[in-house]
Amino acid sequence: MCHCWKTIQLILILLFSSSVMNSVQADVVKPALIEISANTEGDIHIEIRASIEALLTGINSQYKNTQNAPTAKEYDRLRNLSPAQLEQAFNQFKAQFLNSIYLHDQQNNPVVLAVESVDIPEVGYPKVPRISLIKLSAVIDLQTESLQWYYPKAFGDNAVRLRQVDEVNQKWHWSVWHWLRDDSPSSPFSLTELVTQAPLLEVIGEYIVLGFEHIIPKGWDHMLFIFGIFLLSYRLKPLLWQVSLFTLAHTVTLGLSMNGIIALPAYIVEPLIALSIVYIGIENIWAKSLHRSRLVLIFLFGLLHGLGFAGVLSDFGMPSHAFAAALISFNIGVELAQIAIILLAFFSLTFWFKHKSWYRNIVVIPCSSVISLVALYWTAERLLWL
Repeated sequence: MCHCWKTIQLILILLFSSSVMNSVQADVVKPALIEISANTEGDIHIEIRASIEALLTGINSQYKNTQNAPTAKEYDRLRNLSPAQLEQAFNQFKAQFLNSIYLHDQQNNPVVLAVESVDIPEVGYPKVPRISLIKLSAVIDLQTESLQWYYPKAFGDNAVRLRQVDEVNQKWHWSVWHWLRDDSPSSPFSLTELVTQAPLLEVIGEYIVLGFEHIIPKGWDHMLFIFGIFLLSYRLKPLLWQVSLFTLAHTVTLGLSMNGIIALPAYIVEPLIALSIVYIGIENIWAKSLHRSRLVLIFLFGLLHGLGFAGVLSDFGMPSHAFAAALISFNIGVELAQIAIILLAFFSLTFWFKHKSWYRNIVVIPCSSVISLVALYWTAERLLWL
């Protein structure tokens, strides 16, 4: 009987590991971030932060990760090219790229765009998308009153904002971010009126969605951490307390990090986050019940994960007029995603089988083993790129 249990555990570990590893080995498809600067002299400068590899292979937001795309092998090949080699490949795509995007004035006249430069980082950590910087430039008539941006859905989701630049008076005014997901152009950006601040409710809704999406479907490491917490708890109330404590902790460090009070480089934070997941899985195997000490550890790990969350917000930016509301809303989104994971797992597994004698041997130990193995793989992989 003992050998039978071990065989079943091994099979489950192998099956679950195979499923998870297929997902975690892929790059996440990230939206492009576009910043348009318009100065009083009629000069336009556009900065597009996007994955050139994804652009060249047609991998957009319809895929949760790059491995789901039919062009995944080509993406991986491009992902390993040097900056010079990838820029050469992009040069052949440049005309198609410029013909697919557009900037129009208030009379729907196209603004002629030209590629000014392309800045491609070194290969780096292979499981994180390599985000390149494509700079465009243009000149507009001084009578232009507004501009409208379009970035095709075939290239993926994008967020765009406009900066009004008054170089003489040294003044800069940023618009709010416009999220574009349905293949439609942005709302017109006014050049004659100062950009207005986004309404508070709009900021709250935008950052709740951003926080939720950072966990589901993009945050595999955070999802595994939450699932690891779930496995050792047999009751819903202690589970929700643990998740809430985790959220409180990462809210603290996220706020401090976004204010520039604390900062740790990603090459230190990411391996430590992976190690925290390794620990949770191992503790699930050795501990047969929930101890108070886990609450302390979850809080400490939450502080660490908050530094990881800071990366996404630093890319997207925070509204200066509603910093606290945006920060709290982002964490509400994260909390809602975590609760969704807990409720799904609880009502799929624990609610029905927690009193079964085989639950720990068939569910807790194999799943915890997979969590630790995957996180250990992440740790080693992230350390290789120090």
